[in-house]
Amino acid sequence: MGLLNTSQLPIRAAKWCLSSLSTQKSWLSARSTCLGDQNILLMGPPGAGKTTVGKIVAHKLGLPVIDVDDDVLETAWKIPVAAKLAAVGGRCFLEEEGRALCNFSASGCVVSLTGSNPLHAEAMQHVKQSGLVIYLDVDSEDILQRLTSMKVNRIVGQEEGVSMRDILLYRKQFYEKWLDVRVLCGTGDTVEEVAEKVLKAVERYQKSDEETFISTRCDSAGLSKQKIYFSDVVVEGLAPDGGLYVPKNGFPKIGTREWQRLVEMSYPERALVLLEKCIHPLDVSALDLRTMIFKAYGSNFASKAVAPVKHLAHNQYIQELFHGPTASFKDLALQLMPQLFAYCLPPMCNYLILVATSGDTGSAVLSGFSRLSSTDRHRTGVLVFFPEGGVSEIQKLQMMSYREGNARAVSVLSDFDFCQRNIKRMFGEAGLTGHLAVEYGTVLSTGNSINWARLLPQVVYHSSAYLDLCRDGVIKFGDPIDVCIPTGNFGNAMSAVYAKQMGIPIRKVICASNHNRVITDFINTGQYDLRGRSLMLSHSPAIDILKSSNLERFIYHISDGNSHLVKDLFTRLDRQQHFQVPEPLLGTIQQEVLSGWCSEDDCLAAIQRVHTQTGYVMDTHTAVAKVVADRLQDGSCPVVFCSTAHYGKFAPAVFKALQIPNIPEDPAEQLKKLELIASRPEMHREMIKCLKESAKRKHSVCEAEYSVLVDQVESMIQDSFLKVM
Repeated sequence: MGLLNTSQLPIRAAKWCLSSLSTQKSWLSARSTCLGDQNILLMGPPGAGKTTVGKIVAHKLGLPVIDVDDDVLETAWKIPVAAKLAAVGGRCFLEEEGRALCNFSASGCVVSLTGSNPLHAEAMQHVKQSGLVIYLDVDSEDILQRLTSMKVNRIVGQEEGVSMRDILLYRKQFYEKWLDVRVLCGTGDTVEEVAEKVLKAVERYQKSDEETFISTRCDSAGLSKQKIYFSDVVVEGLAPDGGLYVPKNGFPKIGTREWQRLVEMSYPERALVLLEKCIHPLDVSALDLRTMIFKAYGSNFASKAVAPVKHLAHNQYIQELFHGPTASFKDLALQLMPQLFAYCLPPMCNYLILVATSGDTGSAVLSGFSRLSSTDRHRTGVLVFFPEGGVSEIQKLQMMSYREGNARAVSVLSDFDFCQRNIKRMFGEAGLTGHLAVEYGTVLSTGNSINWARLLPQVVYHSSAYLDLCRDGVIKFGDPIDVCIPTGNFGNAMSAVYAKQMGIPIRKVICASNHNRVITDFINTGQYDLRGRSLMLSHSPAIDILKSSNLERFIYHISDGNSHLVKDLFTRLDRQQHFQVPEPLLGTIQQEVLSGWCSEDDCLAAIQRVHTQTGYVMDTHTAVAKVVADRLQDGSCPVVFCSTAHYGKFAPAVFKALQIPNIPEDPAEQLKKLELIASRPEMHREMIKCLKESAKRKHSVCEAEYSVLVDQVESMIQDSFLKVM
């Protein structure tokens, strides 16, 4: 249900909740205001076209235009800028240029800064206060060609032994520091095209109140009067009507030439560009977002590439999503999501993040939140519920390694669906949420992929896989690929659908199920039927799920935002345990996705066969994807398997698949033995480390009763927050 539905709470709880959120909401009214008398400040390297673009933009908007070189510096110095640079040298030039800019005053203008202005901190702090800084992020090759044709030979820093390429690379850090909005220019963009992008960027900034979110179950007549922004949905998690939040206007579409700019970028750089387009800078500033992303995807990943794509055989490729600290694909979202959550928190509240996990989410969310600052950790607790018999021993030990601070994992004598269902029930009970708010000053939220901030970062790695294939010469941009994803909760598959919506040429999203094949049955028949269906344990426990939460977002997407249909279908599922989509909609679904399932024997056989043929060891979930792709994908284009976890997390199943006898009982010893057998991928060192730390720790086990889970929540709050209040 999200934070608190204040219309249903006791009066005291409603008042408390509203007062605690008031600071977060108070600034939102300013979002809809225009730039007014603020300047539009164009920033970028020499040769980016700032002067010409500034003139075009100013003409289109009917505003005065100021070129800092011509109208500020040369006016103040009474000599050409090039002559000044030659006379005083680079270092003195920067100081004198900075002093001149500190005396600059204008409003309601389009201002073209010099390429070196951002190198002077005091000057940029002064000028930034006057308006919106737009960074013209132009391709270096385009800039070098322009500077050559213009015969430019006097630029600050240009001296013998220093190439123009080095100067551009050095200056980039300063442009990244001062930007408010990035305009990513495609390779070969004309100044007219760049100017049009600037105008669109200004319009987006001005109309920030239109970049909102809605529930998958909320029709236009029932829309809340209060607009819901990214910063709201990060904290709330679930919508008050029981639906899931989605962007009201969908995903931004990125052009081919912009995508091509991303091909040579690193994973964090790609993530920054893509997420800037999906998160308004008034929700998270560009500089803060950059800081979060580079922290999320840094030395905590075993691979510098973060999510590398490896060739397996023929036209099949594996994207290794297990190089994060907990060795699963969940790290790609959960090293970033907690930072976004802490950033968006309103003051005064404590938040308890409730998480249901089928194995990998638990340790990933505990790891992600454990990396927050001590201040943020004091206001944020994490409680993970996992099925006692439904996760691997190594997954369990990973969760047990996080026992310090406001973090805890508790096993339940039931399955994942029970854990997830009862967490949703807690959000929906106003008496409970009101009690927690009044007695403990604590609000509930969620870290599962029903939270938009969990799902959004996953769009990046699907995009990155395609860009890696372009970089490596396997395909050219525009060529199609298929992706095959082992899926249970449909979040990973949904993020691939969103990557396609942004412009990645994914032909088919192939969903791979194990013998809990509810997703496969739905995609093939249009019927989602849980009647008489019980969850079966498997070698691939992360997809041992029957009630797929993110399927709701998919049906909303595929039905063009038909919230009436979505609400009807999922209300029926809750009450009657089944629904059937209309026949025309089923046809649309099958155009977008394919699905198949894999037996336990076929899963193990695939691990053994691939290892024999290539030396590569797949985990059980990747094997499910491999089996299904072999059946459904025609080989006419590359297919990328999402390798969602390191094989070491499921060591007993891998030993069985490889027909290796005498398996050690100790999980750490199991990993050591596997390391001697498997040549690739390499063993995950962080996983071995956490097993040593948690080997002797015991964990809490509770009965499968709603009231018992509620008691765990209250106990967690008392232990975590009352100590620091």
